[in-house]
Order: sequence, then structure tokens, then C-alpha cells
Amino acid sequence: MLKMEGVSYSYHKNRPVITNLDLEIEAGKITTIAGPNGCGKSTVLKLASRLLKPQSGEIILGEKSISHMSKRAVAREVSMLFQNSQIPDMTALRAVMAARYPYQSSFSAYTKTEEEMSECAMELTGCKELRHKNMAELSGGERQRVFFSMIYNQDTPLILLDEPTTYLDIHVTYEIMELIRNLNKNRKKTIVMVLHDLNLALQYSNSLVLMDHGSIFNTHTTDDEGILESIRALFGIEVLNFRDNRNSFYCFAKSVNNDTII
Repeated sequence: MLKMEGVSYSYHKNRPVITNLDLEIEAGKITTIAGPNGCGKSTVLKLASRLLKPQSGEIILGEKSISHMSKRAVAREVSMLFQNSQIPDMTALRAVMAARYPYQSSFSAYTKTEEEMSECAMELTGCKELRHKNMAELSGGERQRVFFSMIYNQDTPLILLDEPTTYLDIHVTYEIMELIRNLNKNRKKTIVMVLHDLNLALQYSNSLVLMDHGSIFNTHTTDDEGILESIRALFGIEVLNFRDNRNSFYCFAKSVNNDTII
């Protein structure tokens, strides 16, 4: 689905953010990238969406180098939700319709079919009643649902999500995470997301990629017992795993260094 081979990137000369990074994303799975602030997580997503171009290395999407694909071709394969997405000055429905741009010619108008597809996407994400409201009038949770409607409507096999639950309360957070799970299970989308909340990452992901200083620290499936030791080593916290007959529950208990309760 997506491979990064020897990828390096820096925003400023002699200050690399990503260094010789190799990463392979499995199709049909939810992969979460986690790590300390500034380790390069969001930069990986921007490189994967071709928003940034690597200084070295290759990014392969499917069987093609992303550098040889047009922006419109990439947009048919990859959609991305940014941590601080710009709020468009338009109605929610118009914003969702705009997500169909990769499939239109430069001068074509929206068709009735595309409007119906957009309303269907809003219904699937539980925000159809917001379609005539301006995006600026919506709450954070409402706006995030509209952004997910845009992702539904863009209909790409690969979805990149940068902190999709930032600034949301706990109820809306879990609603958004269930939308992500639905996209994966029912729509068969491959999802790569950056999360700070390791509880959510362990609960909703198939794989966890841990990063540190622009490189891969370790990669685990979330049912691999070794994942807890990797989290301990990277973040300096103990992770306790409680199990019942059906579920695992994780508790981030205390600092390894000073036994301070977290």
C-alpha cells in the first residue's frame, strides 16, 4: 500500500526531522504513529500525502513512486485530515462536495449526483442536519464530523489522520474513533493516524509505529506483548494490561524514573 525507503527530510538546513526512514504500511489495517513531541510523526504524514517532498529516498504508493504522480492522481489515492485544518468559508455541504475535486475536470460544475453523494456522506457521519450551516458556525465536534464526511466523499483507499481527536471532549472523541473504525472495517480503507493518546492507539489500531528523533524506534502489532516494553523504554512509563474474557484494558500507571502517578 505505502512504502517509505530511506526517506530523509529537514525544514531547515543541517536540522533533519526525518532521517533515513524505512516504513511499510499494510493495506486494510489501522496503523498509528506515536512518539514524543517533535519526533517527526506529522512530517511522515505530510510526506506520504506529497504535501512535502523528501530530500532523499523514495515513497511508493501502490506500485508507483509518488514523485512521478500528479497531485490529482495522488488525491484519488490519499486523503488527509490535518491537525489544524483550515475552516473554509462555505456551508458544510459545499465543503463536502468540494472533496470530489480529484474526479472533476478543472471547469466542471457540481452535478446533482455529486450533491446526492455528498449528502449521503454527511448522513453516514451523522451530520446531514448541518449541511446548510457555515463551517465557521459549527462546534469542534460538528466540524470534525464534516471533515470526515469530506474524507468519505473523496473516497480514497488510503486515509491519513493527524491527531483526529485533538481538542474534542471524551464523548466526541470516541464517536470519532468509531467513525475511523467504520471506515476501516466497513469501507475497507487503510488508515494511518498520528495519536498522542496511547490508550486510543492500543484500542483502535492493528499496528503501532513508535518514532523517536526522526527514526523508527520500534513497530508492533497491538496484540504483541512486547509493545508494552517498547512504550516503557520510549516514554518512561509503566503500562499495565488488564484482561477479561473479551477485551484488554491498559493503564498508564507511573513514571519509571520517579514513581510519580500519571
